[in-house]
Parts: sequence; C-alpha cells; structure tokens
Amino acid sequence: MNAVPTHLAAASTSGADLLLWVAIPYICLAVFVVGHVWRYRQDQFGWTSHTSQLLEHRWLRWGSPLFHLGAFMVIGGHVVGLAVPASWTEAAGISEHAYHTTAVWAGSVAGVAMVTGLGMLCARRLLTRRIRLGTDRSDKLLFPLLSATVLLGITATAAHNVFGPGYDYRTTVSVWFRGLFVLQPQPEAIAGAPLLFQLHALSACLLFAAWPFTRLVHVWSAPIGYLARPYLVYRRRATPAAAPTAGGRPRSSSGSRRAA
Repeated sequence: MNAVPTHLAAASTSGADLLLWVAIPYICLAVFVVGHVWRYRQDQFGWTSHTSQLLEHRWLRWGSPLFHLGAFMVIGGHVVGLAVPASWTEAAGISEHAYHTTAVWAGSVAGVAMVTGLGMLCARRLLTRRIRLGTDRSDKLLFPLLSATVLLGITATAAHNVFGPGYDYRTTVSVWFRGLFVLQPQPEAIAGAPLLFQLHALSACLLFAAWPFTRLVHVWSAPIGYLARPYLVYRRRATPAAAPTAGGRPRSSSGSRRAA
C-alpha cells in the first residue's frame, strides 16, 4: 500500500482550517460532555433505546444484531486506528502492510454488516406505519446523521484503500484526532486529507454532539454487569399432597367435611 507523504510541520494553517478542525471538534466534544450531564440530571430514567419490538419484530430480529455487531467491530477498529500510533503496532511486531490489510478487510466486513443492519432498521421505521408514527424528533435527526457518517466512512475506505492506490490515514487523520485530546491540535494534519475522510470526520463530530439527546445514550446503560453476575438459583416450592379420607376422596386443606 502506498502511503501518502505529508509535510505537517511546513503546512500553514488558515482560518477555515482552525474553524473546521479545532473549533467545531471542541464545541462538539463540549456539547457531548455537558449534554450527557444535563440528560442524566433531567431524564435519568429515559436512558433507553425505546424498543418497538411489540409493534414489529421480523425486521428487528435480523437488523438489530447485524447493526450492533458491526458497530462494535467498527468502533474497535477506529479505536485502534485513531488512538494507537503506528509506532506502537510496529513495536508489537505488526508490520504496516499486515495492519492495513487486516484493517481494510475486517473493516469492510464490519461496515457491510453495520450498513445492512442499519438499512433494515431504517426501512422498518419507514415502512411500518405504527413505528413511523411513533418516531420522535431525535430519531429523525439521529438516523440520517448516523447513516451519513457510516456511509461516508465506508465510501472513503472503498474509494482509497480497496479500489484506490491506498491512503495511510494514520499519518494525517489519526495525528489530528490524538492532538485534540492532548490539547495540542494539529489542523494541518487533516487539512490535506482526502475530502471523503474530512467529511467522515466532520459528520462524526456532529454525531457526537447529537449523542446525548438521542437514543444513543442507552450505550452507557448496557447490562455489561450481567456477564460477571453470579447465577440466580430458582427452586420450586413443594406442594403438600392432600391426605386421603375413608371414602377415597381427598380431605380439604382445612380438614373439615360437609355433613351428609
């Protein structure tokens, strides 16, 4: 895979770059944090995905597992690709070629699963009248924004790393991403990245800003503790047998008999 050379130190930063790659990301991160605090204080018992399984379950049976499995794989790939420097994976004995080959194909499988599941969930919401009528404003914002973010990421990967000559985002996008969290933003690192990667990054920032006000908050309420919780033992209470009478009929629980 051909890595694209970058000259981050010599690149000049324009006002538009500061707005797009410094101001907007920090504003979105601030909304993400403050919004979660506000949501927890105002709607602590509303951290739910608002399931509609009782209204329709055929599409949900396949769409939900595909989407969630793909989402977990995609998130894991992003954590490794954006947060872990290339020098760390090389120190672990993983070559750049092996890393990018694994990332492209595993990411493609995860992306297809996620898009398929998301498409089924969106179609279910649009085609089932009762679910469509119950869609609130936050869902009308979330589903298009989430779909745009996922599709832009898959399109960027396919255009540059599957069918294209290859693009090493860990020398540009990853450097910009890590710089935000260590308070050393480097907008010039992503300013020269391909447009699809830039649009994917911006849509992801907007998705993080919308996160606290949508059903995505149920991620923090996932019952992970059930994996380590001890088993609950249920025992059936024994029912005492009724004592037989002289006539062969069982005696009532009170022990009394009606006079003949």
